[in-house]
Amino acid sequence: MTTFIQLHLLTAYPASNLNRDDTGAPKTVTLGGTTRLRISSQSLKRAWRTSALFEDALVGHIGIRSARIGRKAADIMTANGIDDKKAVEWGTAIAACFGKPKTEKKKEDPFLLTETEQLAHISPAEFEAVKALALKLATEKRAPDAEELTLLRQDRMAVDIALFGRMLASSPAFNVEAACQVAHAFGVGETLVEDDFFTAVDDLRAKSDDAGAGHLGETGFGAALFYTYICIDRDLLLKNLHGDEALTDKTLRALVETALKVSPSGKQNSFASRAYASWALAEKGTDQPRSLAAAYYNAINGSDQLSVAVDRITALRENMNRVYGQQTDSESFNVADAQGSMAEVLDFVCA
Repeated sequence: MTTFIQLHLLTAYPASNLNRDDTGAPKTVTLGGTTRLRISSQSLKRAWRTSALFEDALVGHIGIRSARIGRKAADIMTANGIDDKKAVEWGTAIAACFGKPKTEKKKEDPFLLTETEQLAHISPAEFEAVKALALKLATEKRAPDAEELTLLRQDRMAVDIALFGRMLASSPAFNVEAACQVAHAFGVGETLVEDDFFTAVDDLRAKSDDAGAGHLGETGFGAALFYTYICIDRDLLLKNLHGDEALTDKTLRALVETALKVSPSGKQNSFASRAYASWALAEKGTDQPRSLAAAYYNAINGSDQLSVAVDRITALRENMNRVYGQQTDSESFNVADAQGSMAEVLDFVCA
């Protein structure tokens, strides 16, 4: 039987623009006939995997996601005496291991050919193999052979690849199925997106020259209590990490703590909208996982939003378990009532 770990988080953000659409406005979703703020799963996952907290906990086990892997190899070769033409040719061959190299040529940047069309997510072991091969080719002043261009690895997997997966269209044998699924976070209450009109003053402009502002602008923002749902297939995570129980537990602990503490980076300098989860529920069991988003299809409006949100999701979980006959162990904390603790939730998840 598969063991699933499910996390349900309620996190309150004041005025913020954590995740923008193509117009620069906060992303939204219509739910239950009302507009809610939204944070995409991609935004959440990137914030978590690139955070100092995650990196410090899992140093040496986090991958690189880039289209410039071949360019990095070419840079190493040119720094060690290989001319640009050969570095581009050999760097492009290395890039082809991870995806389709770009075909657009630019006189001002011939190294553009060493980049891939799509981002490739590679493990530290794969990145080290790329750098070692580039240095070897530069030292021996020769092109790579076919055997040397087998740079993808299935062992020593990066924890973020094990969690969030990877897809390599040109090398499907090295694809990794994601062990962690992250839903788009959404506000539990209706939100009206507002525009902040702002001005900037030119410090070197005298009032006698011009009393007006040096710059005018506006940016969208909103505030919400967000519900976030995360589902982890622990057995698949263990499999992706090649049976390393210690690394699996370390990864789970780092991911959960990061999800509780780390905010997306969008417009943080403008709004300082950093927040910890105010309430969290962790579930563990072999039953088919399910989100508890239905608790918030009817928007919660009013001053006691957090308390009502906790009551609704708790009641829905109890009803779900009763109706479907589910048996999931759980651990939770509630900051508002000083009940439980993050340490207890982390220990439960990793037990």
